[in-house]
Amino acid sequence: MKLLVTGGAGFIGSNFIHAMLRQSSDIQIINLDHLTYAGNLDSLHDIEKNLRYTFIHGDICDQLVVEKIFAGYQLDAVVHFAAESHVDRSIDGPAPFIQTNINGTFVLLEAARKYWLSLEGDDKERFRFLHISTDEVYGSLGETGYFTEETPYAPNSPYSASKASSDHLARAYYHTYELPVLTTNCSNNYGPYQFPEKLIPLMILNALEGKPLPVYGTGQNIRDWLYVEDHCQAILTVLTKGIAGQKYNIGGHNEKTNMSIVYTLCDILDNKRPRADGLSYREQITFVKDRPGHDLRYAIDGSKIEKKLGWVRLETFESGIVKTVEWYLQNAEWCKRVTDGSYRRERLGSRE
Repeated sequence: MKLLVTGGAGFIGSNFIHAMLRQSSDIQIINLDHLTYAGNLDSLHDIEKNLRYTFIHGDICDQLVVEKIFAGYQLDAVVHFAAESHVDRSIDGPAPFIQTNINGTFVLLEAARKYWLSLEGDDKERFRFLHISTDEVYGSLGETGYFTEETPYAPNSPYSASKASSDHLARAYYHTYELPVLTTNCSNNYGPYQFPEKLIPLMILNALEGKPLPVYGTGQNIRDWLYVEDHCQAILTVLTKGIAGQKYNIGGHNEKTNMSIVYTLCDILDNKRPRADGLSYREQITFVKDRPGHDLRYAIDGSKIEKKLGWVRLETFESGIVKTVEWYLQNAEWCKRVTDGSYRRERLGSRE
């Protein structure tokens, strides 16, 4: 199988590429990435000489680049991760989110449609376009209930609105042109190679450097947490077993408040890398003004992918979070290099 992976130098994309190359000797991967702030080739340095892996530095919004890739490779599938993905950044500057997440997805879908129409027989039957999305498109839940594949969209940030738009485009290309599109909407991922503006790596790195651990509002916002390697296996399952035109929610069955996540990280670090003064890392917690439009709760009903396709997660939150902390403790150089650019773990998205 020959895959075009967009955004493969990002967090989930790099984990997916590693997982696919480990699991199958028949998979070849072409990674198209623009290498913006969250794209980091350090995350793929160990496979850069792998003959089954090709990196192309380019923008999914660049029609000529995208069409050249489709013309030059006999692709079996597209796995589309590439996106501007941080809510706070979308509040500070929504324009790149509209450009990449909507226009970039359109460019890819158009190129894929033209390529797919040129195929014949088994090659045409086998081709898939897998669009990776988020549970944030559904908006905010109350204290009960779960997002299902039928939940109406109600995005509350420029980021989630741009992803909702790209979901609708992907759906339209199936219903209008019969392009074999699949869509997945996942809950919050965590694990190795995550850019440190996200909650878990931000807290780990700030804690180790003696910096404040900023918690939005009261810290009672709830998210469903999914270990990234479990997500990668779910993506492969959808790619190989999913039905064209369908969407699949992928969740971790791990609802946690932000406050409980921070406490857990502090406790793990207290055990694995104690502070020199003997105090707990909890002493560094500080509460900051809440994010504008901060959704209260997300929770995924993942029964469809579990029952229809047979996917099951392997990690509990308790096992996955320990693995995650250990990875960041063991990869301090990666963390240093990834923050050498413009991002210094400052507060984003305050609208001020």
